Amino acid sequence: MLLIFRRTTVTLPPARFLTTVSPPPEPLTKPQLKTLVLSNYHHGKFTNLFQNVIVSPSVLLTAAHNLTHSPDPPIPANFFSIPSLSSDLYQNTFDFESNCIKLTNENDPCTLILPNLKLKVLIESIRLVLELVYDDRFATFSYGGRVNLGRHTAIRYIKNTVENPNWWFTVTFNDINDNKFKKIETLNKLCLIIEQKVDDKMLIGVIRKLVEFNLARIEFGGGCLGNGFPQEFGLDSMLVNVYLNGFDQKLQELRLMINKETLKDRLENQENGDEYTVYKPLKVYAVRYLDEVLVITSGTKGLTVKLKNLVVKFLEDNLGLEVDKGKTVVHSAGSEEIRFLGMDIRAVTPSVLNPPMSEKAIRARKKYLRQKEVRLQELKNRRETNRKKLGLKIFDHVYKKLKTSNGFKFDFDIEKEVNEIFEVWGRETVDEVLKSVDERAALYRNLSGGDFLSLKRIRDQLPFELVDSYDKFQEKVDAYLNPVKARREIEQRELKLEEEEEKKYTERTVKDLTVLRVKVDAPDRLVRQAVRLAGFTNNMGRPRPISSLMVVDDVDIIKWYAGVGKRWLDYFCCCHNFKIIKTIVNYHLRFSCILTLAEKHESTKREAIKHFTKDLRVFDVDGNEIFSFPTEREIKMMGDKNLVDPKPVDGALTMLLTRLAVDEDLYRCGVHFCERFDTIVYRIRLLQKDLNLDDEKPWVLGMGVVHDVFDRKCVPLCSDHVSEMYIGALTLQDVDFSSLLDV
Repeated sequence: MLLIFRRTTVTLPPARFLTTVSPPPEPLTKPQLKTLVLSNYHHGKFTNLFQNVIVSPSVLLTAAHNLTHSPDPPIPANFFSIPSLSSDLYQNTFDFESNCIKLTNENDPCTLILPNLKLKVLIESIRLVLELVYDDRFATFSYGGRVNLGRHTAIRYIKNTVENPNWWFTVTFNDINDNKFKKIETLNKLCLIIEQKVDDKMLIGVIRKLVEFNLARIEFGGGCLGNGFPQEFGLDSMLVNVYLNGFDQKLQELRLMINKETLKDRLENQENGDEYTVYKPLKVYAVRYLDEVLVITSGTKGLTVKLKNLVVKFLEDNLGLEVDKGKTVVHSAGSEEIRFLGMDIRAVTPSVLNPPMSEKAIRARKKYLRQKEVRLQELKNRRETNRKKLGLKIFDHVYKKLKTSNGFKFDFDIEKEVNEIFEVWGRETVDEVLKSVDERAALYRNLSGGDFLSLKRIRDQLPFELVDSYDKFQEKVDAYLNPVKARREIEQRELKLEEEEEKKYTERTVKDLTVLRVKVDAPDRLVRQAVRLAGFTNNMGRPRPISSLMVVDDVDIIKWYAGVGKRWLDYFCCCHNFKIIKTIVNYHLRFSCILTLAEKHESTKREAIKHFTKDLRVFDVDGNEIFSFPTEREIKMMGDKNLVDPKPVDGALTMLLTRLAVDEDLYRCGVHFCERFDTIVYRIRLLQKDLNLDDEKPWVLGMGVVHDVFDRKCVPLCSDHVSEMYIGALTLQDVDFSSLLDV
């Protein structure tokens, strides 16, 4: 048999994807990821980030870990293959359309396109890399979508930094979501901006595909960013920050230009002979949270209008954005409120923020101090009485022992311990005597009054050593026990306190006349309106039960109320009128929950309070008490001490999970990378569908709702994640949309 060998050409895949035994990928820490990104920086640009960094198995695994809330690291191999995903992305064979999920509703023709878990990992990987590329290049007044630079940080900057504002304005954009050509133009400009720093055509192409499939959104004026809706992703905030980074730099240039102009005017005034002109530097403050912009100035209205026109011109000419000029107007800081980040902002005097104590409060404080002194005196007398009793017992015991025996015999030496006890008692007694002016005066009279050694004829007859020691003793008595000196010290101390109070009053009065600070208030009218429309209260403003919750378990009812209340408390804790929000949560939501539980069990409110208590206590399987709803004491102690980026409140009122009694195969939990199969199917119910709102009673403006396509959809959840979903620790953003069911 004749064998003929022919030379053939075989195309091998890249070395990184050969089917050889390779160690499994490990997630990267932030310094390691930063080092990997910087290794691709050459000649002022980042190159090949997509193939070398983003699609790397280690980076994709890091992104997968970011998507989970579990303390244990997830195992993506049980869901999809990370190396296979990396290979498809590297070879540009990844099918975006097949990894998209289209959600529709029977009664609503609109469609919502969402990514599956694979695509979510890719989106998070792109966000991680873009964050390392751009975060250090963002302006200091850029907030939102950044680590430790959230909504509360922006509000704290406004409250603590802005001083003496005269004029301010917010930049409002027109919604371009329905304008297809405008969206394409914005996408092209975004790609040009990214190309200035990143030389990677594959990355630009992937971002284009994500925007074209509505998986990544560059929205301005839509009011949907940063609100926690399911169609939002961290990449959206990053792309908005990248797009507006040029605007931030331009705004910094305008601030420097205005400072130079004011300095030039000052020099011209000095040249004209106005040497006594007081130079007050003009300050321009700017805060940008995603697509919301607030500019504050301490100058004149004309200068502020000029700054506003320059800002609008740059946004329209250079960035191609449509500014709503009817809403982008200059307002007076002292007399007009302005809305920013969902808060009402106004310039007020310091006495409004920190009002002085009223006469009633002062009287109450003095009464409390008097009662405190009385309690201390009673404690002192009780302690002295106990000491006398203890001393008598000790002496009685010693006397009996000496009388019945020849002395004490101890196995150890107690003299040191006894000396220490009596030394402490003696020191405390001396300190108490020296602190009291009356006791010092009585002791001084006993030691110095009616003294015969002060007579000269007596002193001459006594030895010199005795007279000298007596004189030294009298000097010590006069130095330490003379009540005149003590009273003088007390008078000086009181006089000093009065002078300090007068100084503080003077400073407070001067500040009230010369200084303006920023007060941030929660929109209490908006919150009360939302509470009434959602069914927490009736038309009279009193708590009422919500009938839609009757089909939910008792524990889930309490957790749902707790989720709404905690998110409101965390969201508005930075506001000056936070007390109103605490009242709404503590009274309206608490008693609405109690009334709902009472109506469900066909009992009275008192019986429900007796069973669940006012703190809404429930028991777990082991009989341990669980308090999901914040207690009254916890609500009272809440404030703006520890500010973190809050969980969004939009959609918290309107979404409810209803447990289904279905007898079907077990489903995997729908939360990202959860491997539990002991799940229960829950139906998503959007309460705005059951509120029967009409044109006269629309939903609250400024507070969004979950998209209608999620209504009646079902999701399998394990016991831990459904609890976190009710409380608000998880949202629909943390759910794998491919696990949604139609039951």
